[in-house]
Amino acid sequence: MPSLSQLLRIYVLVLLGGLSSGGAWAQTLRVLAWPGYADPDIVRIFEERTGAKVEVSFVESDDQLWERMSAHGGKDFDVFAVNTAELQRYIDARLAAPIDTKALGKLGLLQPRFRKLSAVAGVQRKGQTYAIPYTYSEMGLIYDPQQWSTPPDSVNALWDPRVRGKVLMYNAGGHGFSLAAQRMGLKSPFALAPADWPRAVQELIGLRRNVRAYYTQPEESVALFLQHKAALMFANYGTQQVTLLEKAGAKVGYVIPREGALAWLDCWAVSSLAQGKPMVTAWLNFMLEKEAAQALVQRQGLSSATLTDRPLNERLVWLQPQEDAERRTVLWSRIVGGASAEKVMAP
Repeated sequence: MPSLSQLLRIYVLVLLGGLSSGGAWAQTLRVLAWPGYADPDIVRIFEERTGAKVEVSFVESDDQLWERMSAHGGKDFDVFAVNTAELQRYIDARLAAPIDTKALGKLGLLQPRFRKLSAVAGVQRKGQTYAIPYTYSEMGLIYDPQQWSTPPDSVNALWDPRVRGKVLMYNAGGHGFSLAAQRMGLKSPFALAPADWPRAVQELIGLRRNVRAYYTQPEESVALFLQHKAALMFANYGTQQVTLLEKAGAKVGYVIPREGALAWLDCWAVSSLAQGKPMVTAWLNFMLEKEAAQALVQRQGLSSATLTDRPLNERLVWLQPQEDAERRTVLWSRIVGGASAEKVMAP
């Protein structure tokens, strides 16, 4: 028979997300997330409330997230953090499971703009909910004011010959080709036509001449920015990187390019092979509460889906599924590796 402390933990789980049967107090919850999304002290609060053990693994890119989630059909993790555009291929591959929103008593904590899930692009399909909004940011440009007489106001600044060897770029083909599409003036940065690929490759090879280094994690970008006295950085993590740079003592500027800033909405999704669904539901509810939200804003400089900390910029280009994510990744790796245009485009 469960002890009194175990019964109390079960009661807490009922309040957090609904528990219909015993035995969940020994559950291990396996979480796959981005740095800063599940800090140890935040995880500890959840563990103390529920009696669960939480194992958190971190990823550095969308490609790595896909590799880890798809490696064994999704059975290695119970919940994962993913942006709404990337989520679509997880649904297509049946790696993500529908979420029972009726069990989520904390949905009312979402900002009004996210509360009606059917109105949030990418979180539902055929009337079923596959993700719960968590955090968002735009990908602006971070610059050193001392190296710019006037602030850069366009993605074209990344190609400016005056900053050759002084640009930091996020190492991901998806965003790289989207930036090239913006520079090319295409209607959608996520839908390259067959005739667009050769020019996009040429543009990214041109960008390569300006790039001093490619980064993956926000902390890495800060170290590189300071070490190389960078003039400009494509900020995949947006205001999170601004916050980290300011904490490191750097004086930087941050702008939204006139073409619009690529923007992501990261959500919590559930693996189709998740174990201990009551514990998963408890996690989803907990991530909507103030502890996690305040950590995102105060520590990471990100925006929370539950806190109205700042208004949305009108020039945001929310990520959408790409025409061929795999091709973007393959060609990008060749470009970063120094290949010529002919070799990049080779079959």
